[in-house]
Amino acid sequence: MSSASFNTTSSSSDNFAETEVDVCAEQTRRTLLLGALATTACLGCSTQVHAGEDPPGSDERPQKGDLLVFSEGDQEGKPVTSADLPRGGPPVHAWPKDPKTSVVRSASRLNEILIIRLDPAELDEQTRARAIDGIIAYSAICSHAGCPVTAWVKSDVGDKEVFKCMCHNSEYDPRAGAQVVFGPAPRRLAALPLALADGSLSVAGNFVGKVGGVQQG
Repeated sequence: MSSASFNTTSSSSDNFAETEVDVCAEQTRRTLLLGALATTACLGCSTQVHAGEDPPGSDERPQKGDLLVFSEGDQEGKPVTSADLPRGGPPVHAWPKDPKTSVVRSASRLNEILIIRLDPAELDEQTRARAIDGIIAYSAICSHAGCPVTAWVKSDVGDKEVFKCMCHNSEYDPRAGAQVVFGPAPRRLAALPLALADGSLSVAGNFVGKVGGVQQG
């Protein structure tokens, strides 16, 4: 009897032990699976964050040799050519683009540029010396509060069209180095030297003058 009882008890213990091992194994498999899924999810998040980051060089100021590409409209991202600029305006808005890496320097709003083509005879001597067949470029950021300069309109104080910041009505005359002709802006827009090769415009040097406003806005 005692032997039979021992054998029965031993068999039950073995079965219980096997069941317990199976449960532990299943829990381990589930833990590993959940861990793998969590890791994959984290990697996916990391990839998305990395993909959303601005590429190196995209916030750097325009560099000599950078191409100029449209920053808005149907031609956004395409090179700006002399044929895209009708004499007398309106101006086009552009970003500098590194020709080697194809990185567009659009991560800083201070890099946006106004390009316009005017009659060379209307330009003052200093502006004409920097122009290419009447084509000149300036920072698109108002020197007052740092708003974008978006309008090409008749001046409030003259009969010529000028760049205008619609935030506080500052006006700039591109024929005279973008000097202030109306409004609270304390200084002219920074100028950007240009080069022309095969019809496409590029940067010939650093901004001349300070870019940006004296106030935050």
